[in-house]
Amino acid sequence: MVRAMRFARDFARRWPALLGLVLLLAVVCAALFAPVFYPEDPLEMVGQPLTWPGKDATTPLGTDTLGRDVASGIVHGARVSLAVGFSATLVAMIVGVGVGATAGYAGGRVDDLLMRLTEVFQTIPNFVLLIVLVVVLQPSLGTVTVAIAAVSWPSLARLVRAEVMALRRREFVQSCVTLGMGHLRIVLTQILPNCLAPVIVTASIMMASAILMETGLSFLGLGDPNVVSWGSMIGNGRNSLRTAWYLCAIPGVAIILTVLSINLVAEGLNDVLNPRLQR
Repeated sequence: MVRAMRFARDFARRWPALLGLVLLLAVVCAALFAPVFYPEDPLEMVGQPLTWPGKDATTPLGTDTLGRDVASGIVHGARVSLAVGFSATLVAMIVGVGVGATAGYAGGRVDDLLMRLTEVFQTIPNFVLLIVLVVVLQPSLGTVTVAIAAVSWPSLARLVRAEVMALRRREFVQSCVTLGMGHLRIVLTQILPNCLAPVIVTASIMMASAILMETGLSFLGLGDPNVVSWGSMIGNGRNSLRTAWYLCAIPGVAIILTVLSINLVAEGLNDVLNPRLQR
């Protein structure tokens, strides 16, 4: 309890991180309450096409070329971006931590095999591999999530491997071996908790990257066609960029604020959890 209070106090002292947390909570609240604010389908036509923001009280952010409400698309798009970002990061963490911990603790041939597998994924440009996986598996929220996780886990695996290799020869780990503790128990209860700080910070950055990847896929028309996302809104509005620039600007600002807020929170976590920066 004391440690949690100290963590909250140190985090609150960093105003950029606190600002990022407030922005992120606002996006999360908009996503959670999207069905309450806009219960109708965001893909349905609700008004005259290309109504500019502020001209109609029922559509405060205007309408797109098909008469769909931009505000409804923004809040419902937040649900898609956050869901894909969180799910892809969670899957990447499970795979990356598992591979990295196994390679770093086992060493030898197991380490060589897992690291060669990691290098196979890292030799292919991330976005190219992402596009290939989505095209092969057919675009949907599930396949987009799996594809993003598949290109995100290698960097986390290398980080965890390095941390585990640095900790496995420490005295407290050797004491656990002497006491007869199993290898899995040692890794889960002794080593991984000491790797938690860099993993949390890296996962925060990975979530921001996952949101940008999903946005890029939707912009290219490789997202789920049955849902609205910020990337698809920008992609649909690019043909009207000269006459209705707000169709790209509004979802673009939403993406910037969301990614910026996550990066600010990640930077604050790094400042608080990194003992070198604390000193």
